[in-house]
Amino acid sequence: GTFKRLQEQGHEVHVGYQTSGNIAVADDEALRFASFVCDYNEKFGIDNKEAQSIFKKAKTFLKNKKSSEIDIPEVRYIKGLIRKGEAKSTCHYIGVPDSQIHFMELPFYETGSIEKKPLAEKDIQITMDLIEKIKPHQIYAAGDLADPHGTHKVCLDAVLEAVKKLKPKKFMDDCWLWLYRGAWQEWGIDEIEMAVPMGPDQVLEKRKGIFKHQSQKDGVVFQGSDSREFWQRAEDRNRETAELYDQLGLSHYAAMEAFVRWEY
Repeated sequence: GTFKRLQEQGHEVHVGYQTSGNIAVADDEALRFASFVCDYNEKFGIDNKEAQSIFKKAKTFLKNKKSSEIDIPEVRYIKGLIRKGEAKSTCHYIGVPDSQIHFMELPFYETGSIEKKPLAEKDIQITMDLIEKIKPHQIYAAGDLADPHGTHKVCLDAVLEAVKKLKPKKFMDDCWLWLYRGAWQEWGIDEIEMAVPMGPDQVLEKRKGIFKHQSQKDGVVFQGSDSREFWQRAEDRNRETAELYDQLGLSHYAAMEAFVRWEY
């Protein structure tokens, strides 16, 4: 919601995707896309030999894949491309051009398993390079440390370390870091430092933006203990925040997104 509001108000909005997200895609989704590429090539008379070979290799691997077995590189690449396409689709829906979409592919994530490598200097440097290139006035990062498989925490640590190291830079004097929470929990009402209200139409726009991430709908790989879809969790949480503000005697809105400023 805030993402779309910033774009509509004419700000220069950039999005940095820290990881490929490739382990959070179902196997059948990867096969469906690989099959599509083969069919596409065949339909338009494009040399299909390599695509067919990759599809057969992926199909054979996934057919015999054991529980918790790490995907072969080809399958991981396909899954990463699916997430990348979905991310770009959401950005285009919001109105962000390709030149302002940044896929960082932090190395810590690329193990192919739930367990990641420790955060390294290279991860922090990539994050610093992007921040220094853009010189933003505001940074929004996920402060969702209840993420059950820990990726959000490592991603946040990369941002916090990068910001600390960049602090002496002049442009950082006018840069605020805002933390939001996503699918897992919300800030306490006593912690919230900025609340962005949304009307019913904006709630629906947010839902449509989330729906662009098709591989994360209709039951996902890392659902957690909450059986609701991510969009349902987000809407319920934003509505509950708005209701709390209403109960405190403030203006009533359909929903609210909440942020906490991180002091560095």
